[in-house]
Amino acid sequence: MTPEAFDAAALALPGATMTVQWGDDQVYKVGGKMFAVLGGAVGRNGFSLKASDVAFEVLSETGRATPAPYLARAKWLHFADLAAQDADEVADWLKTAHGLIAAKLTRKARAELGL
Repeated sequence: MTPEAFDAAALALPGATMTVQWGDDQVYKVGGKMFAVLGGAVGRNGFSLKASDVAFEVLSETGRATPAPYLARAKWLHFADLAAQDADEVADWLKTAHGLIAAKLTRKARAELGL
């Protein structure tokens, strides 16, 4: 997957926004809460995202990803090489990450975002 495809997939999700934080990290958010991070401090070619409990266990135990620094307890995964990942699979992971974070927003915030 390319960084451009990652950006397009993340921003296609309802209410998703992107800001540049912590130097040059591209931080993807829904309702002001982050669900994915691309590049920058997580590694020039890497990305991190929120994962379900099952995906966190499976992907980290099989070595496809590592628990994300500082966010592992919140079930975030880090992938070292975006280019090595299947675009459809990453798009599905982004959709799941977005959904997990959006589900924690207040009912009012979800309504304002059209979720």
